[in-house]
Amino acid sequence: MTNAALGGSFRQINQLNRTDMHADLEELVSLTKGLFVTFEGGEGAGKSTQMRLLADSLSGRGYDVLTTREPGGSLGAEAVRHVLLSGAAESFGVRMEAILFAAARSDHVEEVIRPALQQGRIVLCDRFMDSSRVYQGVTGNLEPGFVETLERVAVNGVIPDRTIIFDLPAEAGLERARRRSNEEPDRFEKEQLETHEKRREAFLDIAEADPERCCVVDATLPPEVIAAEVLRLVEALLPGDGEPQSSRVEAAS
Repeated sequence: MTNAALGGSFRQINQLNRTDMHADLEELVSLTKGLFVTFEGGEGAGKSTQMRLLADSLSGRGYDVLTTREPGGSLGAEAVRHVLLSGAAESFGVRMEAILFAAARSDHVEEVIRPALQQGRIVLCDRFMDSSRVYQGVTGNLEPGFVETLERVAVNGVIPDRTIIFDLPAEAGLERARRRSNEEPDRFEKEQLETHEKRREAFLDIAEADPERCCVVDATLPPEVIAAEVLRLVEALLPGDGEPQSSRVEAAS
């Protein structure tokens, strides 16, 4: 599939109903309907570190912040996480893996993410729907319609307000991943460099197709520089000067 075709597919997936809302700071600095920020990118891109730094910055300002991850984040999803990352489901094919990811995401959304947003919390999530678009859709060669249907059912209207994509060469990211862990590479880390580079390109295609939601950050920069840029990108969505803020959280159908 050409890059142009991929971009068209991503734009089609992005045509979801989006609901505007007003988010005002209350006494406890909670948002009326929360804020949902996701962190995406290839292996070793520094997502987890930057999510922690952002959480610390926002918590220091009095915001109620929840950090979570995928696959996982809820009891049901964590049970599926080991099956997926250990490679236990690999022999059943990428379609089965995609269905398992979607099942885990659905549980995560309904049990953790949606309730937190409805409570006015800021939810920061390490990976979300874009990882499935890239890992199972692009490099898994699943047809866009199948990926779109799984996504629509799994997220059930809960779309990130902002997605930050951490970009760096795949080889550099894999070297970082190897240095940070003494464990064997997981199901996805062990794949060929060419596959990882294709994923990098796919994340950039997603960002190009949905620039309102997605922002690309150069992950080769020093961590403190990246952290400042991430904070700037999220601050732009926080209430200020009485201006209404946009939210993509919809009521469960």
